[in-house]
Amino acid sequence: MPQNLLDLDLAGLTAWFGELGEKPFRARQVFHWVHQSGVADFAQMTDIAKSLREKLQQQAEVKAPVVNYAHTSADGTRKWLFDVGPGGGAASDQTWRNGIETVFIPEDDRGTLCVSSQVGCALECTFCSTGRQGFNRNLTVAEIIGQLWVAQHSLKTEPNRTTGETAGRPVSNVVMMGMGEPLANFENVVTALGIMLDDHAYGLSRRRVTVSTSGLVPAMDRLAERCPVALAVSLHAPSDALRDQIVPINRKYPLRELMAACRRYLVHAPRDFITFEYVMLAGVNDTPGHARQLIELTREVSCKFNLIPFNPFPDSGYEKPRADAMRVFREILQDAGYVVTTRKTRGDDIDAACGQLAGKVADKSGRVMKRMHKEAA
Repeated sequence: MPQNLLDLDLAGLTAWFGELGEKPFRARQVFHWVHQSGVADFAQMTDIAKSLREKLQQQAEVKAPVVNYAHTSADGTRKWLFDVGPGGGAASDQTWRNGIETVFIPEDDRGTLCVSSQVGCALECTFCSTGRQGFNRNLTVAEIIGQLWVAQHSLKTEPNRTTGETAGRPVSNVVMMGMGEPLANFENVVTALGIMLDDHAYGLSRRRVTVSTSGLVPAMDRLAERCPVALAVSLHAPSDALRDQIVPINRKYPLRELMAACRRYLVHAPRDFITFEYVMLAGVNDTPGHARQLIELTREVSCKFNLIPFNPFPDSGYEKPRADAMRVFREILQDAGYVVTTRKTRGDDIDAACGQLAGKVADKSGRVMKRMHKEAA
């Protein structure tokens, strides 16, 4: 099998080139061609010796996940569905056994790419469409970085609708907030993060790359040591009793342990705060009492809150909070001195909003059917 160069960071590519009898600077050249220039055809790497190009054509490839479809929302949000495995299905039914979704959110001052790390998710957060689909497998490094590779180089050459000029460098921020729990696929995610940060590749700042976790405490400590980027924690509840119900990983790593891990992470973090993501569920976690509990919970953690109105999906069992409930909740936190943002709902017309990813990806684990039988019993 040819070596997929998207699977290798610069150190790995340099070591592989050494096995071929090539010098390290050749690895840097190829790494630059692949990631900065988006070139997959070795014949186009014009400053590489012809003999090396021929060797690469025989022994290597640059293979990103296959794009099954790409949709653009009315607000400019882009969503890609990538096929990362066997199984298939016609594009007309939009169902794949191994599909992942990636979302690009353009704003005036940044372009944020939301990247997936797993096919499905094993954590079963009750309000998340991806969690309802079950878990199929971890993504490889090539499948993770391939999402950025496709987005960066397709958007970079796409003309602006208004000016007609090309976008230049559209992806300025990456958030590991797509399908899956990034820290459950630790080694592959950390290698992909290293490529994102590498000046010979995408050159992103650690402050502009964010990993979101539901609270895998040991892996949070490992990330702080190996690759401390910005951290977002999917909190969603201010007490163990409630979080046990809606974020089941809390039963293994309760809030006291999670808050302690957040404090440890801040010692290494590129930012001086942790972002707490909080999906607001009408009548479940959106009352003034919940807001006051959050203040007590996070009093010793430098943090900001990102409040996310629940995005409905079929049979979720939850409803979007009222605007006045969100306003009161936000004001209580702000009056206590917290920085609070409210996430705009972007791309919901193409099911690209937070929590909506993979709504049409087939459930290979059978979790949905199991849940239906349990609820009917």
